[in-house]
Amino acid sequence: MAQVVATRSIHANFFSKVSGSLQDPVEKLKPASFASKVLLPDHRKSNAVVLTRNSRITAKRAARAEPELIPVSPEDVPKREEQYEQLKGIQQVGDGSVGMWSKPTVRRKTKIVCTIGPSTNTREMIWKLAEAGMNVARLNMSHGDHASHQKVIDLVKDYNAQSKDNTIAIMLDTKASSLNFIYLLTVFCYGHHDTLFWSKTAKYVQVTGPEVRSGDLPQPITLTTGQEFTFTTKRGVGTPDCVSVNYDDFVDDVEVGDMLLVDGGMMSLVVKLKTEDSVKCEVVDGGELKSRRHLNVRGKSATLPSITEKDWDDIKFGVDNKVDFYAVSFVKDAEVVHELKNYLQSCDADIHVIVKIESADSIPNLHSIITASDGAMVARGDLGAELPIEDVPLLQEEIIRTCRSMGKAVIVATNMLESMIVHPTPTRAEVSDIAIAVREGADAVMLSGETAHGKFPLKAVKVMHTVALRTEATISGGEMPPNLGQAFKNHMSEMFAYHATMMSNTLGISTVVFTRTGFMAILLSHYRPSGTIFAFTNEKRIQQRLALYQGVCPIYMEFSDDAEETFNTALALLQVRGMTMD
Repeated sequence: MAQVVATRSIHANFFSKVSGSLQDPVEKLKPASFASKVLLPDHRKSNAVVLTRNSRITAKRAARAEPELIPVSPEDVPKREEQYEQLKGIQQVGDGSVGMWSKPTVRRKTKIVCTIGPSTNTREMIWKLAEAGMNVARLNMSHGDHASHQKVIDLVKDYNAQSKDNTIAIMLDTKASSLNFIYLLTVFCYGHHDTLFWSKTAKYVQVTGPEVRSGDLPQPITLTTGQEFTFTTKRGVGTPDCVSVNYDDFVDDVEVGDMLLVDGGMMSLVVKLKTEDSVKCEVVDGGELKSRRHLNVRGKSATLPSITEKDWDDIKFGVDNKVDFYAVSFVKDAEVVHELKNYLQSCDADIHVIVKIESADSIPNLHSIITASDGAMVARGDLGAELPIEDVPLLQEEIIRTCRSMGKAVIVATNMLESMIVHPTPTRAEVSDIAIAVREGADAVMLSGETAHGKFPLKAVKVMHTVALRTEATISGGEMPPNLGQAFKNHMSEMFAYHATMMSNTLGISTVVFTRTGFMAILLSHYRPSGTIFAFTNEKRIQQRLALYQGVCPIYMEFSDDAEETFNTALALLQVRGMTMD
């Protein structure tokens, strides 16, 4: 019962490959043309379908308000139907089943992860983000405290309780041991585990683990090319030519000639001299040096633990709140993942672990790290700082391919719509970046500062939704990694999933799956069938978890002991919620 793939046909979308076919059997085997998919005759667009035991049910737009497919810039607004009419001749009849000018399918498959922050941590904004297309709410434990994150978790759970046909998963992103410098004006630090105060206010920050951050500062330091600048392990230093770092072994980890990158490469300095507690540098590329900036050594990873004392506190917080995913930063080997999973098992916590690939040390151990995890995030910011930046696109493709071959979830993150933090429209390069991630097969794409503290969080989500949806319309169904089966070779379920996928791709239909654990729905997702995967589960936790996986529409429903009754109830539920044609 837990792993049953329903083979009764349910149409994927309005533009199915067989939706307009009235030809003889030979003609039915030909790929649909642009005209048959997009410019359907009016009588084929009707929502009326006669239901029989063997009839197909055509899936349609969900009852909840779908976000408007806004253009990525104002000049793209007008007359899309006329544009499609003009372009239809470009794609010849009989070309591939999916064409460059195909209209998007109704339901987006690639999921969107949104980081919640000051711009979006209210009830109103979380509701709007969910309706705009957010599938996963990410909490960055590097910012805020447990009280502020608890508020967001409660709001997301409240939304899930009230929403009938949509659910939002919760991802907790651990702080980990990133290296930061401390620029202190009126800040007094009393060591790693003491309390950090800043004067003129009554506020304080409790600091644990090796990472220390100051409060916001009134103005940055300007570094100029050729200037001498020093990083020191002494606490409380903050002058125009010297600042503290939060890592006691910093001097030991760097060598003369190393290139130091600040804030992901926004500024760079070369190491000229080392003393007992300081690293003297020369500025290569200057800029504004602000507080709480990351510091990387090109080609090296700091010898810091992946999970700190602060992280363990955050992990316990996540266990108590039953979050769906942990994203673990700076994972260098599989032992970190095993340690975390053992802890979660001891707590009887059903939380999946997503490893963030963002350090040079993780690349040689990539296969074992991903094998031990439940998925990976391509964190391109720090990855591009520690490794040559030209390698990042190649590593992204490799990580996605590796996750796909192992049946693991994969998220592409960092700078996807960075310009929309301050601008209402993205750059064309950012649009292409999203499209590439979708075409490479990512389960999800992520927004960080765009939704956490950006000026246009809703527009950023809508742009990401629109670009992903438009790109998916051009992807041929059924493109599966050749070795995907090796990841599930001991499971008979693979046979069901494989043939269900073949049926979906051949007939242009969707799939209904019933699962108590989420396993079969996840397996189907990684096979990438052309139609939507309607995943019914009787576990709320599983429903939320499945929100991350590509192509899966998770639906909560109580199961009956009678499989036929359960199946009929599921179909009726799809109709009632407006997910299929009447």
